[in-house]
Amino acid sequence: MEKQLNKVGKIYERPWGSYKTLGIEKNFQVKVIYVSPQGKLSLQKHLHRSEHWIIVKGQVKITKGETESIKNVNDHIFIAKEEVHRIENPTDVEAILIEVQLGDYLGEDDIIRLDDIYGRNS
Repeated sequence: MEKQLNKVGKIYERPWGSYKTLGIEKNFQVKVIYVSPQGKLSLQKHLHRSEHWIIVKGQVKITKGETESIKNVNDHIFIAKEEVHRIENPTDVEAILIEVQLGDYLGEDDIIRLDDIYGRNS
């Protein structure tokens, strides 16, 4: 697997919004994720990492496995390794999440996209 690790402090633009890595160590990474109004991340899973999300601004719709739910500020979501998941912002204001990734590999090429409204592949 080719390493596609993020750089601390760099803002990465995506069709659904953007993210910035706040810190990265051997087995964990901390990001802030900005989801634009009506933005929708791909339905995805990861083979090498789990994720913890905390909503710090706005409201999001979370897909976790077969379940969808609305989450608000202070809500926490745990995504196990290989669990199918998605974040959506169904509102008209930006949503912000803090994401903590834990795993033996943290590269962006660990994303397996199952569905993506922007036409991106894994």
